[in-house]
Amino acid sequence: MTKYGQKIWEIISASRNHMTAEQVFTALRQSYPTVALATVYNNLNRLWAAGRIRKVSVEGMPDRYDRLERHDHLVCRRCGRLLDVDLADLTQQLQKQVDVPILSYDLKLTYICDDCQKQGQSE
Repeated sequence: MTKYGQKIWEIISASRNHMTAEQVFTALRQSYPTVALATVYNNLNRLWAAGRIRKVSVEGMPDRYDRLERHDHLVCRRCGRLLDVDLADLTQQLQKQVDVPILSYDLKLTYICDDCQKQGQSE
């Protein structure tokens, strides 16, 4: 792993904010001021492909990156706010439903966050 890849992995592993590539770039520039955005994207893709980080995709929003620790997500359908939720591990229950080994799963529960609900009431 490159020095950039290692630092990016550390940034994402320490964060609970589901960072975009641009946010990772901003954080990485504190340690490496001359780093290019393309370097961040390349390293994020390598880390994701190697199974070192999670990529969380929400339609209409930039991809966000997350630590591997087992958890699921609540996603606001209006603004895309992403929150962690700790649900029971469903791997064994899901495995009973399919005939192939499940490596992992990514559960995203859709909701409308409080801020969007308040905005909807005032519209």
